[in-house]
Amino acid sequence: MNAYRPIAVAALAAFASLTFAGSALAQSAIAANVAKPGSLPEIAIGSAKAPVTITEYSSMSCPHCAAFSQNVLPMLRSKYIDTGKVRFVFREFPLDIKAAAASILARCAGKGDSEKYLSAVETLFKLQDRLMAQTKDTLIYVGKLHGMSEQEVATCEQDQAQFDKLTADQQYAYSELKVTSTPTFFLNGERLQGSMSFEELEERLEPLLKK
Repeated sequence: MNAYRPIAVAALAAFASLTFAGSALAQSAIAANVAKPGSLPEIAIGSAKAPVTITEYSSMSCPHCAAFSQNVLPMLRSKYIDTGKVRFVFREFPLDIKAAAASILARCAGKGDSEKYLSAVETLFKLQDRLMAQTKDTLIYVGKLHGMSEQEVATCEQDQAQFDKLTADQQYAYSELKVTSTPTFFLNGERLQGSMSFEELEERLEPLLKK
C-alpha cells in the first residue's frame, strides 16, 4: 500500500499543476474579454504599460461604489496609479434609470476626457442622495458645475444612441463577464465582487506586482 503512495502524491501534484494551469488560462481569457473595447469610449487613467489593470464596474446609485470613489480611489491613485504600477479602468453598470442618466451626464461633461469624466463622477457620488431624490435638478446642477448649460444637459439626456451604447456594454458585462452587482472589480482578470477597503485591495495588489 505504501509503495503506491509516491505515485499517488505525484499524480496529485500533476493534477494540481494542470488545474492551476487551467485556472491561469481561464483568468487570462477573462482578462482578454475584460480588455475588449466597448461601445462607449474607454475611461482609463494610469500607464497603459502598468503591470496591473483594475477594472471597476460601478453604478451611480450604489452606496458602496460612492464609498470606493471617495475613500479608496484617492489612495489607490496616489500610491499605485500615479506611480505607473496600476492602470484603472472605470465602467458603467447602472442598476436603475437614474444611475444610467447620471452616467450619460458624466460622459457629456467629460467630452472624451477620462479625467473630466471621473471628476463629474466624483461630484455625482458626493451628491448621491440628492441625485436619487431629485434626479433632474441634480443632473442640471452637476452639469453646470462642469461647464454645461441647462439646455446642454437636456440635449445630453435625450441622446438615445448614448443610452443604447451604455445598455450594450452593460449586457456584455452581464453575459460575458458575469457582472451581476456593483461594485465588481477585475484585477488582471480575477473577478472580485463587493466593496473593498484600501487595505483589502492592497493585499490583492501586492502579489501581482511582485510577479
